Amino acid sequence: MDAASLAEAFQVFARASDELTQAYSGLQGQVSVLTERLDLLLAALPAGVVVLDQQGKVEQVNRAAQDMFGDVTGIEWQGFAAGAFVATDTPGEWALAAKAGEAAEEVRISISATAQSTTGGRIVLLHDVTEAWRMRVSAARNERLAAMGEMVASLAHQLRTPLAAALLYTGHLASVQLPAPERAKVADRAVERLRHLEKLIKDMLIFARGEALGREVFGVCDLLLELGATIEPVAQRHQITFSQECRASGQRLFGNRKEIAGALLNLLENAIQVLGESGEVVLSAVQDGEEIVFAVRDNGRGIPLELQARLFEPFFTTRADGTGLGLAIARGVARAHGGDIFLRSAPGEGSEFRLVLPQAVVETTSEVALRSDVETESEKLSEHTEQESR
Repeated sequence: MDAASLAEAFQVFARASDELTQAYSGLQGQVSVLTERLDLLLAALPAGVVVLDQQGKVEQVNRAAQDMFGDVTGIEWQGFAAGAFVATDTPGEWALAAKAGEAAEEVRISISATAQSTTGGRIVLLHDVTEAWRMRVSAARNERLAAMGEMVASLAHQLRTPLAAALLYTGHLASVQLPAPERAKVADRAVERLRHLEKLIKDMLIFARGEALGREVFGVCDLLLELGATIEPVAQRHQITFSQECRASGQRLFGNRKEIAGALLNLLENAIQVLGESGEVVLSAVQDGEEIVFAVRDNGRGIPLELQARLFEPFFTTRADGTGLGLAIARGVARAHGGDIFLRSAPGEGSEFRLVLPQAVVETTSEVALRSDVETESEKLSEHTEQESR
């Protein structure tokens, strides 16, 4: 190559180098603009954002996250989250742990995380759901108060009838001319009416309280066995065939075991009373996604459509000896645990009451803070591929 060609090659190289330098400068300017916009976006986001590096340490937090628990930059997130968040009675929601000496109002947080990036980092999103939680609690309380207001009109009649009967029977006991066998029979009837009054008042207190206290984690199939042992003698006494089936082996619930069992017993007793002296009642439990579905099914005559809408109203009953609070209490217990009760019935085809409850979350706070559905699916796919290769 002669000197002229070499000089021309150097000029081409110099021009290309200048163009690359200008392009790099322009790229740096764009990166600066994007970085500034990202910082503004993070600062403006109402949700908390925590950026973690590949070691799991906090690399960056936005203003919303700082308002929740201060600046935690450089801190190992998993250990911090285990002490900063406390499990609540609502699956998927966590409460910020109160600082020593402070009596602040409870703050509810929903936590989610992205999958690990190629560099090993990830982003944790913290949504403040305190207002939504307060609205749910307030709505549930208002619903109970409204229902109690409606049943005040029925309360006098509901209490007066058994009380009047008890007074009548006890008045007969004062008669010296009443034979001993009749006296015993009248006394039994008076005690029966007083017990009816006691049950009515007890049911009203349970309905008024509404919230489930004393929660614990317990097995679904264990609860079914307990219910079966309780209701089996009652079914046999009415010549009714009772069976149970648990298709939720190993699954657990988080709640007040006694109240959930009471709600299911209400459904079972209603089914037995509707059938009378013959028929079949089936109690089952099955896992449906992240929910546990209890079903109480009977092969009775079914419930007329015009009555189905009123079944859960307090004091509504079709039985002379019923309080009309059993189904209302059962629905209240289900909703206090984040679930509900549904009815499926048709004349001549029997009825099925389905009590649906959210499944217990048994993970630790730190595991939830770093959990990622995307990562879980990726791990499953990787394991499946590895097994096939073997």
